[in-house]
Amino acid sequence: SPITAEEILELDAYCRARHIDLVPNQNSFGHMHRWFEHESYKHMAEMETDFIAPWGSVLPPFSLSPAVPETIPFLSELFTELLPNFTSTMFNVGADETFDLGQGRSKAMVAQQGKGRVYLDFVRKIYELVKAHGLTMQFWGDIINQYPDLVPEIPKDTVALEWGYEADHDFPGKTKLFADSGVPFYVCPGTSSWNTIAGRTDNCTGNIRNAVENGLKHGAIGVLNTDWGDNGHWQTLSVSYLGFAYGAALSWAAAPNTEIDLPAVLDAFAFHDEAHVMGRLAYDLGNVYQKPGFAPPNSSLLFNVYQMSDEILRGLAVSVDALRDTISTIDTIIAVLDQAKMAGPDADLIAREFANAAQLLRHGAKRALFMLDEASLLRADDMIADLDAIETEYRALWLVRNRPGGLDDSADRLKRARELYRAAK
Repeated sequence: SPITAEEILELDAYCRARHIDLVPNQNSFGHMHRWFEHESYKHMAEMETDFIAPWGSVLPPFSLSPAVPETIPFLSELFTELLPNFTSTMFNVGADETFDLGQGRSKAMVAQQGKGRVYLDFVRKIYELVKAHGLTMQFWGDIINQYPDLVPEIPKDTVALEWGYEADHDFPGKTKLFADSGVPFYVCPGTSSWNTIAGRTDNCTGNIRNAVENGLKHGAIGVLNTDWGDNGHWQTLSVSYLGFAYGAALSWAAAPNTEIDLPAVLDAFAFHDEAHVMGRLAYDLGNVYQKPGFAPPNSSLLFNVYQMSDEILRGLAVSVDALRDTISTIDTIIAVLDQAKMAGPDADLIAREFANAAQLLRHGAKRALFMLDEASLLRADDMIADLDAIETEYRALWLVRNRPGGLDDSADRLKRARELYRAAK
């Protein structure tokens, strides 16, 4: 569902009238895999074949190659088409997670110059394109901060975006690195909602608090609170309200808001619930990720179990008792949903979103039990019927707030999850 130039202009005007700076973003180094699905762009890829990511997953061709001369003219064309539709003076060029750099076409360059140097030189070429448009370049700092000696060479009229999504991310060290090098930077925590279904409340608040405290300490010029949609974007918008609210509170006034009563704030400003139910419900459902006893980084077990094998699950030593306790906890939290008295225009939608999130979480725990040979208590046909109902509601909810683009890709992950039950019949 591409956004047309006319739609961007309309959105930009809407934001500007409300004092919101709509910053364009165009990946310009890594995360170019959608382009490389087309043969006409694949010659610019660092690698034209799949490769192994640092965490062991197989990724398709991913990054533009600094060794291919056509990459800069290609980016120049993209920028020239995109940027006139925005009035912002900022431009986020991405440049994060260049996992395959040095493994393919730039291998000789990296061997001769070093990976950090090759990376920085290419980013500086992107910077020159941005400057030609009279804009300030924002870029993610996760690659260059691995090469501390090169950080001082970053142009001082850029903005580095120091991101990290765990509560214990090294914001102290990374922010000091940019500050000591004289590079303006934002701290970039997140809502912790992606890869989770219902969020990770404690991690979210700890992550945002860590980012803001160290941003203040080392002179960050802003906070960019992120909300991603990895692996299907199974979280709905309302699940991220908690992270949005806490991020807004701390980025505007950290000291008085660090210990803010977040459920009460959500009831007052996000859910408009005079019964004071939804804020606590969202807060507690967002902490269910801890109940199975295994809390992977940047995700939750109850999300991952839909997309992992039973061999991997068994290796995590998750107990049957913990999973049963998880189901009981979910049931207790969601039982009060009908007591909420939300007044906003999307009140009914929010209730449906949280009800389906609870169903997804509950099914995830039951699925884990099924994979741990508890199938005698869980019939495959019942599991299929449960997942069918979840997917039907999931599709309906998606289309209320979002364009259809991405829906089939997301829901296909639920379809693949059915194969486990069909194989057991």
